[in-house]
Amino acid sequence: MKLLDGKALAAQIRGEIKERVKNLNIAVTLAVVIAGENPASQIYVRNKIRACEEAGIRSVCKHLPENCTQTELENALEELANDDAINGILLQLPLPEGLDERAALSKIPVEKDVDGFSEENAGKLALNRGGIVACTPLGVMKMLQSAEIPLSGRRAVVLGRSNTVGKPLATLLLNADATVTVCHSKTQNVKEICREADILIAAIGKAKFVTADMVKPGATVVDVGINRDENGKICGDVDYENVSKIASAISPVPGGVGPMTIAMLLHNAVCAAEAQESEKARKSRETRTAISAK
Repeated sequence: MKLLDGKALAAQIRGEIKERVKNLNIAVTLAVVIAGENPASQIYVRNKIRACEEAGIRSVCKHLPENCTQTELENALEELANDDAINGILLQLPLPEGLDERAALSKIPVEKDVDGFSEENAGKLALNRGGIVACTPLGVMKMLQSAEIPLSGRRAVVLGRSNTVGKPLATLLLNADATVTVCHSKTQNVKEICREADILIAAIGKAKFVTADMVKPGATVVDVGINRDENGKICGDVDYENVSKIASAISPVPGGVGPMTIAMLLHNAVCAAEAQESEKARKSRETRTAISAK
């Protein structure tokens, strides 16, 4: 059984990112906006800021109160959007009740959308035309590629259809020529469908939902979930102890997809900075050409 060690792969990727940051002639800067006092969100933000520091990426955090208005939230995002020193903007979700997530995300320019949640980046993914890809799905794909798991022509089943994980992940697999089925709360015969999968990815947020009788022997299983079991211990959507006995490859929780998500955030931030610098250079060349032609 092959362990899909996201922690080790993420460490390798962070090292590569640190070198890319050094090669840029700017201070790569990621801005994080968080509204409210959600404890889990605050932990996530601290982890992201710490990861930025380790990779040599400058971070800016704007923390708005729980009772902030939609206008205050959007103004904070627009201020960062108009700041040329900011390369990437991340809006920590979920937002406090009453705030419009879609409207807020629309204030983040597509070129600074390091989470890949904008409608334009989602559209580019659907059309297989590049763009910034959501961090968790991208992290899953990097894990599969690093482990040399064949995708072309294989049957892939994704449990979960969220806009942030399930849907973009299904699209990435489809773009890699896998035959993809997405299961959700209204899907019938889920166990039977899962047992047909060469690659089974669980992203539904239900502790140990995927049991051994749902997995085809020799399948690759990727666990995106982070839950607490009956003893309060962190676990995934997969019954790891039993499923690992029949899978050919499996990702653990913790230490699997989680570290890859943050690594892909750093990757997206550096890609955004590189693209912005390239665009500035292009415009500068065009200006010089126009001046010399006069």
